[in-house]
Amino acid sequence: MNIIGQRIKKLREERGITQEAMALQLDVTQSNYGRLEKDDRRLNVVKLLKIVRILNVNINYLFSDVEHELTETEQPNFSNANKEVYDMLVESLRAEVQHLKDEVSFLRVMVRS
Repeated sequence: MNIIGQRIKKLREERGITQEAMALQLDVTQSNYGRLEKDDRRLNVVKLLKIVRILNVNINYLFSDVEHELTETEQPNFSNANKEVYDMLVESLRAEVQHLKDEVSFLRVMVRS
């Protein structure tokens, strides 16, 4: 099992959220979600951002090099820094979507020619 998947699983269990509930919110099957906790190569930006929101966790916690127990005052949350990262990733995805739309338009013109 990978570190990110372990952390996601730990947080999910601490919050009393089942794999089925996570899968439903991520729009995947329960078995696919289970594999996601075991193999972080299955994670993509969209799923990761949804998981961060669902678990109300700071994205830095999932990627930090050093695992440490969090005190009551250190409980991870979706902080302003997280929001900045989230906003940057969303903007990046929007730009990618626009680029793909432009490509589709171009290809449609090429096919009609």
